[in-house]
Amino acid sequence: MSSFKKANMILDKDFIISTIDKRIYGSFVEHLGRCVYEGIYEPDHPLADEQGFRKDVIELVQQLNVPLVRYPGGNFVSGYNWEDGVGPKENRPRRLELAWRTIETNEVGTNEFADWARKANTEVNMAVNLGTRGIDAARNLVEYCNHPSGSYWSDLRISHGYKQPHKFKTWCLGNEMDGPWQIGHKTADEYGRIAVEAAKVMKWVDPTIELVACGSSSRAMKTFADWEATVLDHTYDHVEYISLHTYYANRDNDTANFVARSLDMDQFIRSVTAICDYVKAKKRSKKTINLSFDEWNVWYHSHDADRKLEPWQIAPPQLEDVYTFEDAILVGCMLITLLKHSDRVKIACMAQLVNVIAPIMTDKGGEAWKQTIFYPYMHASVYGRGVALNPIVHSQKYDSKDFTDVPYLESTAVYNEESNELTIFAVNRDLNEPLLLECDIRSFQGYRVVEHIVLENDDVKARNTKEHQGRVAPHSRGDAEVKDGRVVSMLPKFSWNVIRLAKQQ
Repeated sequence: MSSFKKANMILDKDFIISTIDKRIYGSFVEHLGRCVYEGIYEPDHPLADEQGFRKDVIELVQQLNVPLVRYPGGNFVSGYNWEDGVGPKENRPRRLELAWRTIETNEVGTNEFADWARKANTEVNMAVNLGTRGIDAARNLVEYCNHPSGSYWSDLRISHGYKQPHKFKTWCLGNEMDGPWQIGHKTADEYGRIAVEAAKVMKWVDPTIELVACGSSSRAMKTFADWEATVLDHTYDHVEYISLHTYYANRDNDTANFVARSLDMDQFIRSVTAICDYVKAKKRSKKTINLSFDEWNVWYHSHDADRKLEPWQIAPPQLEDVYTFEDAILVGCMLITLLKHSDRVKIACMAQLVNVIAPIMTDKGGEAWKQTIFYPYMHASVYGRGVALNPIVHSQKYDSKDFTDVPYLESTAVYNEESNELTIFAVNRDLNEPLLLECDIRSFQGYRVVEHIVLENDDVKARNTKEHQGRVAPHSRGDAEVKDGRVVSMLPKFSWNVIRLAKQQ
């Protein structure tokens, strides 16, 4: 009889981390590559609506149930004049876009994106330019978007055909200002000063908005931790969130090490939380700063192709990672990590949404399809609404090149009291063997398994492409069942699992 690893978990409806803010399942659309043009917007496409937006893409975004989309960048925003993207399209200038070395046509701007967001049933997380611009442009943009009427910028919006204000709630104060690659790169003190002054006037225009200050571009930045502490020292009383960004790669083709990288994400979140609370203590404040993990994903497949691109094209294919099955497993682990920290991570944005390091790919004039990472993202967003539970997990562990004590079982659970549903998200990191999961759910009396979704594939490098769109796709043939107050399941080797339970009527 073959031996296999075992993992135990205890779930109790009173062991609660937090109510999950739905914005944790957000995404990101930047004027970069084919994300906007040929992604969400392609007027000549057979499925384009009257505004030029692809209806097939909107349908896929709706399947993901995306609650929030960060816009318009990203590195792009640090050189963007928002006034270029409003008013009659025939009057809009073409600009050299310096962040990604392309031509920006400005066919899609603030109002068009607001329209697209409404069609996709999502909200806009707007970013202001604190690279080449500053507090004046920031306050004017808030006035243009959110003020009802009777002022220059709000009346200009009305003259552009938008009588009702957009009422954008969440705003990013610039992007990755710690990065030397950023247009208008600043020191922590320089950024903290402009961010707090922009924050003040933006809230004077609209006191209801929430603001995200720029944290470090990654945990690997030399200025990390000092940056956060300094920026928060300036902005603490005027912002609600500080941002985190991270991307992971498998350049040395070590799958076991690659899928352990969510442990780095976990440590990053813990570190930034600690810095926020240090500044809170230092200021003797009653206010808690929460986190916006507004860029996260796998990104490395497209680097070689991007280096060969000719500059100054319109919407060239940039950052078009074609994702593998192992990428989907890591994305699942990262989603679980975000849920484990839902008491402090209130916003998160998978970067990005279409074509550019994205769950959705499109063909110009042709089809749109789901990348491998589409599925864990969709499952978490659709089934992960409610309260995040704090599971007690006992799992065997392994060591990899960069990590020690990596649990084979990565898991969490979400309880939705309103619908009497309990969902267990579980990854088996073991590349070779199934994992026996036993989960104590005695506090959920009368619950039974209604579906056990599994994403698995014998080829860790399997991809979904235009020609082979269903090569990596989930099935509902998982074996989870409830026995004597326990969920018992043999999780297939190297798999993403969604075990859905509901109370029997």
